[in-house]
Amino acid sequence: MTQDLRETAKNYYRAFERHDRAFMESHLAADFTFTSPFDEHIDRAAYFRRCWPEKPLHQKFDFVTVMQDGERVFVAYDATMRLPNPTHPHARFRNAELMTFEGGKLKSVEVFFGDPPGGLTRHQFAVQSGAA
Repeated sequence: MTQDLRETAKNYYRAFERHDRAFMESHLAADFTFTSPFDEHIDRAAYFRRCWPEKPLHQKFDFVTVMQDGERVFVAYDATMRLPNPTHPHARFRNAELMTFEGGKLKSVEVFFGDPPGGLTRHQFAVQSGAA
């Protein structure tokens, strides 16, 4: 029987809220990959360089849906993010992610999202959020 991974998946988002990098480091598979409109199957080291800022950005995740199919969990959420830009200090947006687990650890994440909040271009949002 497959383990219920829905709560496990939520814990990764809670780690972002707490800015708990130690949790992330200990719960990602050694061969972890991350894919988004800005990133094409980057490895674990690149993920931490690009996606884990020195200062916390993610303030809150509100889950819209969390569904599981075997070792995969699909999550849609609304997020509030603090941006290092005085013109746009906060952003609220919705993303969807497909998380794949293996051996109890997160093996891959595929992020799907549309236009950035606040009328920003994708490039502007990437620069302001530290993703570029």
